[in-house]
Amino acid sequence: MATTDLTPEVLDAEPPRLSAGQRFLTWLREHTLAIYTALAMMYMFLPVAVVVVFSFNKPAGRQNTRWNEFSLDAWTNICKDPTICDSVKVSASVAVLATVVGTIFGTMIAFALVRHRFRGRASTNLLIFLPMATPEVVLGSSLLALFLNMYVGSWQMPLGFWTILIAHIMFVISFVVVTVKARLSGLDPRIEQAAMDLYADEKATFRYVTLPLVAPGIAGAALLAFSLSFDDFIITNFNSGSTVTFPMYIWGAAQRGIPPQVNVIASIMFFGALAIVIVGQVIGASRRRAKA
Repeated sequence: MATTDLTPEVLDAEPPRLSAGQRFLTWLREHTLAIYTALAMMYMFLPVAVVVVFSFNKPAGRQNTRWNEFSLDAWTNICKDPTICDSVKVSASVAVLATVVGTIFGTMIAFALVRHRFRGRASTNLLIFLPMATPEVVLGSSLLALFLNMYVGSWQMPLGFWTILIAHIMFVISFVVVTVKARLSGLDPRIEQAAMDLYADEKATFRYVTLPLVAPGIAGAALLAFSLSFDDFIITNFNSGSTVTFPMYIWGAAQRGIPPQVNVIASIMFFGALAIVIVGQVIGASRRRAKA
């Protein structure tokens, strides 16, 4: 059998040089995912960057859509129009209450669906998805019809803060159930069984084992519920009456000129949410290093 004589000259020979086009294609293949990720992030955060930039703008007229000059007036006088801060307070109040109530009820429903078998469980799973799948226009108009026909004797349910709150609780519960249910479904039941084998009763097992493991899912569901409630417009517009939330204020202001204070509030909310995410990531990373 013939063998190839690999002389030192053959072993030391340089590989054939690639052309510039071939090197570019090779580099592009190796960095395709990174490039796609960067473009997607730019696409998503470009509107946010515009909002932040125009929060430092001093518009020449009512419309804050063209850059005029740099100014900190909007940041130093956020409540120049008291209606802005009032609308933010209303939205924040509704969002906090809807988040608390929706998270409590949604978490209980998720535990019931994952941990228990009962008649109508499949139908309940299907019904939970209906508020998420139903268009908000249909949902808002249906709730409006419900509130307009809600009588207790001669007393009729007035449209306002409480109808907004009831509507928000109704549609955020579905998102909480789905989020917490996903967390519970991925939870290893042997961990709880091991706790009970070590003589922990059901309350102690839930408090010290189950709840800490499910807490990240509950926290994520609460943050999602808060953001959905705070920025909802369509359902709120149907059931608000004379109550003005922050999204409704922006919609009304758009007809005569959105003040830069709106951009300031939006920027504060964005950076606040970003700070929460970063703090959560840092805490999670420190815990992982401590366990390692």
